[in-house]
Amino acid sequence: MNIALVSYAGRTSSQYAVATVEDEDTLLERYLLGQGHQVTIEIWSDAAVNWQQYEAVVLKSPWDYFDRIAEFYAWLDSLEKLGVSLLNPTAVVRWNADKRYLLEMAEAGVSVVPTQWLARGSSLNTADLFAALGAPERIIIKPAVSGGAKNTFALTAAEAAAKSPELAELLAEEDFLAQPFLPQIQTQGEWSLVYLGGTFSHSVLKTPKSGDFRVQHYLGGGIAALPAPASVHQAADDTVRRFAAGCLYARVDGVVVDGQFLLMELELIEPFLYLATEPASWARYEQALRTLAPLKGTH
Repeated sequence: MNIALVSYAGRTSSQYAVATVEDEDTLLERYLLGQGHQVTIEIWSDAAVNWQQYEAVVLKSPWDYFDRIAEFYAWLDSLEKLGVSLLNPTAVVRWNADKRYLLEMAEAGVSVVPTQWLARGSSLNTADLFAALGAPERIIIKPAVSGGAKNTFALTAAEAAAKSPELAELLAEEDFLAQPFLPQIQTQGEWSLVYLGGTFSHSVLKTPKSGDFRVQHYLGGGIAALPAPASVHQAADDTVRRFAAGCLYARVDGVVVDGQFLLMELELIEPFLYLATEPASWARYEQALRTLAPLKGTH
């Protein structure tokens, strides 16, 4: 196939790169080329790209989409008008771009980390927010459209009260959400389960560096290739079956609290897939691509 791996303009000097983790885009490109495919890494915001020339257009690392969300949505619209099918599908991507999807999943019975919605332009009372979330020691506040821990805060009640003016300024610009800080992320870690073509591929346990709460590897977090507990695996399987149908890839992120797996994110746009932690994942990725591309009308 003639494949476009969709990235972003800053990938060559990415803030998300670390010396100890080889670039996954490059590794995937190398593997697919080795399997006889034509592969080009394209920038989603490059107006000069002819997307119709590709048999498969794959969202891989558009890691600035949340900073340019209106432009990103317009790009999705343009692909649909051109008849270009995207993997993952544009409807799924739109839904997944705004973390309001977590509220929808909770209403559908998925065990999600308790979440309070902070609508753009609404007033912010941090004391009421802590009360609504069960008075945890700290809360996490983050944008509804975000990635890479951008504008993400972990705050005690006193810190949240002190930051109220800054938070109010941010809330005037966009929607936010608030969740209780889960100490289990620091003590036990956060699970990520990766699915390719709807089938489980591999899992990793991510842990933050000492004193931090963010598990991203480019922020110093650790990655261990480990099998997830059966209960976690079952919950992730159900989540993907219900909410990621027709997807080339999905990553289910969550944490175990009192023996129950709580979903933190269902990543369907630009997740790091930890492909290098599982040797068989490359072949699984290619097989899923071969299977799904024709179904999306890309041949």
